[in-house]
Amino acid sequence: MAEDYRNRIVSEDYADLVVETGKVQSILDKIPEAVAIPIHFQISLVTFPVKYFTKRSIAELGYSPIPSIVGLLSLNSLEASGISMLRNFPVFNLYGNGVLIGIYDTGIDYTNPVFRNADGTTRIVSIWDQTIQSGSPPEGFLYGTEYTREQINQALQSDDPFEIVPTRDTIGHGTMLAGVAGGKESPENNFYGIATEAEFVIVKLKEAKRYLKEYLCIPMDAVAYQENDFAFALQYLTSVYAKLSRPMAICVGFGASEGPHDGRGTFNNYNALVAATPQIACIIAAGNEGNARRHYFGMIDESSGFDMVELRVGKNEGNFTMQLWGEQPNFYSVDIISPSGEFVQQIESRDEFQEVSFIFEETIIYIDYQVSETQTGSQLIFFRFIKPAPGIWKFRIYEKGDVRIGFNIWLPMEGFISDNTYFLESDPDITVSAYANNPVPITVTAYNPEDDSLYLKAGRGYSSIGVITPHIAAPGVNIVGPTLNQGFAVFSGTSVAAAHATGVAAMLLEWGVVRGNIPFMNSIEMKILLERGARRNSSLTYPNREWGYGILDIYNVFRSLRSGS
Repeated sequence: MAEDYRNRIVSEDYADLVVETGKVQSILDKIPEAVAIPIHFQISLVTFPVKYFTKRSIAELGYSPIPSIVGLLSLNSLEASGISMLRNFPVFNLYGNGVLIGIYDTGIDYTNPVFRNADGTTRIVSIWDQTIQSGSPPEGFLYGTEYTREQINQALQSDDPFEIVPTRDTIGHGTMLAGVAGGKESPENNFYGIATEAEFVIVKLKEAKRYLKEYLCIPMDAVAYQENDFAFALQYLTSVYAKLSRPMAICVGFGASEGPHDGRGTFNNYNALVAATPQIACIIAAGNEGNARRHYFGMIDESSGFDMVELRVGKNEGNFTMQLWGEQPNFYSVDIISPSGEFVQQIESRDEFQEVSFIFEETIIYIDYQVSETQTGSQLIFFRFIKPAPGIWKFRIYEKGDVRIGFNIWLPMEGFISDNTYFLESDPDITVSAYANNPVPITVTAYNPEDDSLYLKAGRGYSSIGVITPHIAAPGVNIVGPTLNQGFAVFSGTSVAAAHATGVAAMLLEWGVVRGNIPFMNSIEMKILLERGARRNSSLTYPNREWGYGILDIYNVFRSLRSGS
């Protein structure tokens, strides 16, 4: 049975759904040959032969069970965050000792010296590589291979380490995150990790399956991961945390533009539960969609009765998706006008699934219409553009109801669509990554410590239902981090800022949990500390959509605790 489950999880012949445990049976009743595999008591993975996954799957199964796909968010910070100043006081000589840093991403170059102790042994507790099926998975898990500290140390003593522990980070993103958060200092290269005495627990994520990339119109060569695999990854990190009874700072350096951007959903609920767990701090990158022109907010013009949305589609654009979300109790419908002027009148809720074709364009648009999406209650109109014709596409959006609410439309994130496709009248707000709208974890945006300017691409809040996000700004522009050739390079992006903040979180967990000052500190309590100690510009009003509560300053955190201010 375990072998069959493993095959279903990793094989391209099986489709995946992420389902709330209480709704599993209703899904199993709908799909032949479906099997449920628990992830956590809250959520389960349902797998079934991919032949049963069709273009009508949203209409037949709903939007929420289909796994989201995420992408990566980043291709003199110690002074800026008050770390050096704090370490001048012996009582606050914090380096993350006794704390774990958990990262699920592209893996890690475990051979890099920045992840070793002075005696050459590893600072990595374990690595779970979801992509390697030849070894033993972690206890209680069904796929991938786990490599222990002992195995990694054995490999490091070998002339060919990868013969013994073959896991590799072939992209470098995970290695960079781990290095910024807690890599050993290399002053000659101007590199300074934050929590340099913390230890690492690493998950290398399995890449998204081809059928799901095709369904969600994501390029086959895009680096992308799917929701069920990082749900398993999060469960693995928490299992190591529980087994070792050590506090853990978790860094999430990926994001997505899918969904309602309101913090709700199956994985978000699970992530919130983990983030609220005592002795765990969960840090999430805000995303890099702020100036990408891939978000539209609209209000209906009372005189015309609709709002006209104009979308420019670039030449040679691949297939892509677009999601319109409207809050209840109103209803929304849409007219489509193609670049050649062909008109398709009011697509609305009478059909859950429609296929729209055109005479003068090769384009086909598949449209799924969810009047009340099951997890949010919001209305969803989900567009999939196949062979999209270049030019200006126009959408007349109509609203039925007596409450003026407005609606949001999002295009896919960077890497999943070209920069040549965008809204002519875009809105930079409500562009924080979908997972970063969760109110429990700590959402981090990026700024340049050289001049205290916001990172140009940083996603901006708030959530679509007005919840404050991001929470804090950390250094994320031109930050030195480790590369795959054991050198160093400059990185920018909100995932860099999240890694920096994760290192600071490890310092706070050492002070709070390891030293017993706040023994059950979690993400919520840590967030309050960071917000109180944040450095703020007197010319701005806080919180705000760009900066949250201000710039991360750990020295000021402790000063505020001392003064009670």
